[in-house]
Parts: sequence; C-alpha cells; structure tokens
Amino acid sequence: MVTAFPPLNEQLDLIRRGTAEIIPEDYLVRKVEKSIKTGTPLNVKLGCDPSKPDLHLGHSVVLRKLRQFQDLGHQAILIVGDFTGMIGDPSGRSKTRPPLTLEETRKNGQSYFEQATKILSTKKIQMLYNSEWLGKMAFADVILLGSKYTIARMLERDDFEHRYKAGEPISIHELLYPLAQAMDSVAIQADIELGGTDQKFNLLVGRDIQREYSMEPQVIITMPILPGTDGVEKMSKSMDNYIGINESPKQIFGKTLSIPDKLIYDYFVLATDASSTALEEIKRQLKSGSTNPRDIKRRLAREIVTQYHDEAAAIAAEQEFDRIFVKKDLPDEIPEVSISTDNGAIGIVKLLTETKLVSSNGEARRMIEQGGVTVDGERIVDQDRKIDLSRSVVVKVGKRKFLRVHRA
Repeated sequence: MVTAFPPLNEQLDLIRRGTAEIIPEDYLVRKVEKSIKTGTPLNVKLGCDPSKPDLHLGHSVVLRKLRQFQDLGHQAILIVGDFTGMIGDPSGRSKTRPPLTLEETRKNGQSYFEQATKILSTKKIQMLYNSEWLGKMAFADVILLGSKYTIARMLERDDFEHRYKAGEPISIHELLYPLAQAMDSVAIQADIELGGTDQKFNLLVGRDIQREYSMEPQVIITMPILPGTDGVEKMSKSMDNYIGINESPKQIFGKTLSIPDKLIYDYFVLATDASSTALEEIKRQLKSGSTNPRDIKRRLAREIVTQYHDEAAAIAAEQEFDRIFVKKDLPDEIPEVSISTDNGAIGIVKLLTETKLVSSNGEARRMIEQGGVTVDGERIVDQDRKIDLSRSVVVKVGKRKFLRVHRA
C-alpha cells in the first residue's frame, strides 16, 4: 500500500523538534525523500527496557518523538528487550546490572506497551520481542557477530572506559549487549532508531553492524534526558523526582507545579504538543518577565494532565490544588486508617511511622523539625507531642500527604 506523506520540510521540522542529535542528518533527508517518492513508510525503532515497567515523563520524551513519526505516516516498531533484559543494559552503570528472567521481561514488556499506548497510536505500530531472533542464534552465530567489533572500540564507551580504568569488573556478557541491540536493527531493517543521549553508543553500534550485514545503516536520533522535578537529577523513581504517566490528575498537576522555573520551557518542548508559535510565546514571556512563571507552569500542568487524562480532569485537579494549597481547604477524599493505642493517645513520631506517612522515625523527626507536619491544621513542633485519638484527626505531612486517623 502506497502512503501519502507530508512534504519534506514539514516532516523535517517536526522530526528536528527537541532533538539532541541526528546522526547523520543528510542520511535522514535522503531517507525521508525516498520514503515520499516511493510511498513507503520508514521503519522507526525504539528499544524498550523491560526492567522499568512504570513509565514517567522522562520515558515519554522518546515515545513522543516516536508518535510524531507515526503522525507523519511512518511505521513505529517497539522492540521489547526480553532477551537482552536477561543481560541487563550496562549504560550508565558503575557495576554489573542484575539480569531478569524471561518471564519478568515479558510481563514488564506488556505493562510497558499498555502505558506507552497512552502516547502512541495503536495504528502503525508493531511490538516485537527480540528473543524471536536472538534466541535462535547458535553459538557460532554469536562468535561471528563478536568478530565484527573490537574490544578497543567497545572500551571507547564512557561507562566501560571508566569502569575499566577504575578496576571495576566488566563481564563479557555486558560487552555483548550493544551487539545484541544492534542485531535488533538488523532483524527489522531499521531506518531510524530513537533513544536518549545515554544510548548514543549503542545506537552507533547498530549502524556499524547493519553495514557488516550489507544494509544501509540507520539514522540515529537522540533525545535529551529530562531532569526530574528537583531540577538536578535525571527523572527516576529511585530519586523520587518523577511524574508518572499513570498517576492521578492531582498528582501530575501538583508535581508539575513543583518543578523549578528554569525547566518550564524544556518541559513544554519535550513533554507537550505545544505548537512552535506557542513555544515562541512561552519563551518570550519567560524571558521578559511579562507573565508570572507560576501562571505559565499552571498551563503546563493542565496540558500534561489533559494528555494523560482529559481536560475535565485537568480543570478539577487545578481546582482541588487551589482549594488545598491556596485556600487551605482539605481535599474532597482523604484516606482513613485506624491504629491501636494504649490510652487513647499516641506519640506523633509513632503515629507517622505506623500509618506509613513516613518511612522511618528519623524521617518523622526531620519532617517535624522542618515544620512539615500538621494535625487538624495545627503545626506540630514538639517531637514528643502526644496526639489524642479519642476522635478522628486529619494529619498532613509535607504538601500532599493527607490521612484521617482514628483509634482502632
């Protein structure tokens, strides 16, 4: 079936948006021109890490770029690394990564796909498991593949180089990971492969190995790494600086408002569908100071909530945020828990830990010291304070944790 594509310049404008690098860009132009001329969609590849089934806005950056290719009429191909997941991608690692079982990678891959299709169209998409071809390779095939790349070139990769110089162990199977990922590109005859900037080495290996198998090498497009809500570290669940795409509207809205002002524009570029005209206006407003950054950030939060829920949910989330944090009202729904006490009262530190509002006694004391704990609207400053549970009380920790507590 012949596909009608948008004009070359229109495609290139959208493809270039927000990218870190396109290598090589002249190849991209040639591939898009050929696609338009023949009416044949490009195969655009994105590898899925099956060790991270819960997606956040950091993951959405490359997924959104893949969606743009879909919107231009090209074929999106998600490669779930169920086989390579048993190796573990060593990118950015200072030590060997624990491997997963095949069952774990399959389960996580399905979860990834279900969440990814909140961003991707279910049309013009294929999801493949790389065990389909890697699992069939004989040992002789692996030896042949290994002969096509040198140890010297492999050690040019930053994380391997640093670990080697530091005397940290590098297992042989880790050296196979970039080659295995490259074979994915060979198997599907990828025209373009997407990834974060931390994947650049692996993607370049894919170009080299495709040449070795007499294929036209893929174009690689790397996307910036989205900083987390702290504005410092890469967004990740382990750093607790993430905005999950499966989170509730109020969580997404509140977390988005917590990002530093310096990230507002980058979040609009990488995490929304704001038009080029809108982006220029946002940049102008931020630079001139004509609009309070808080108001621009509210617009950002509404757009992100709308993308993963809907406009009504975004409006409701903003109204609830104002009710709780601007007007100082309580949320409409507060979880309830009952706890046992000896005499109807309980120490505030014990209350916080037993209800799991905090993870440890140390965190409880730290939150109290910082003024982050209130009971029925009263700020608690005494770490030895006893809380009377003869009636239910509303406990608030930080900005967003509310719990109604009563005696069991």
